[in-house]
Amino acid sequence: MTEHRYISIGQLAARTGVAVSAIRFYEQKGLVRSVRTGGNQRRFLRSDIRRISFILIAQRLGLALGEIEEQLSALPDNRSPTQLDWQRISRGMRDQIDKRIGLLTRARGQLDQCIGCGCLSLDKCRLYNKDDRLGLKGPGPRAVLD
Repeated sequence: MTEHRYISIGQLAARTGVAVSAIRFYEQKGLVRSVRTGGNQRRFLRSDIRRISFILIAQRLGLALGEIEEQLSALPDNRSPTQLDWQRISRGMRDQIDKRIGLLTRARGQLDQCIGCGCLSLDKCRLYNKDDRLGLKGPGPRAVLD
């Protein structure tokens, strides 16, 4: 084991701002992998800093852990991921990110307006959702979710 390629779980936690217990959880889920020293201590590849950082960003973007796990499963297990590896994941996520951006944009522009929930309590609801027409499309705030 080349010592400078590996860091302890405490170093990984300190650099990423993620609790040691969360790193253990991510390891249990297969999102990161450790090797053990002769003294049975966990060691992580230095490149796992990026994996953990990716998890943090993806969670902030609203991705579920299953979606994150799916993306990370495309990375190699036996080496540090290259820029090309990360580009493949990035391209694969763009559709999901663009959909979330669209939803956030609609929500930002619509939350103080009629959202199509069926309450009909705002003057604009009676104009944009007369007789709760949007309810025919399904439950929930249809003006934002559609």
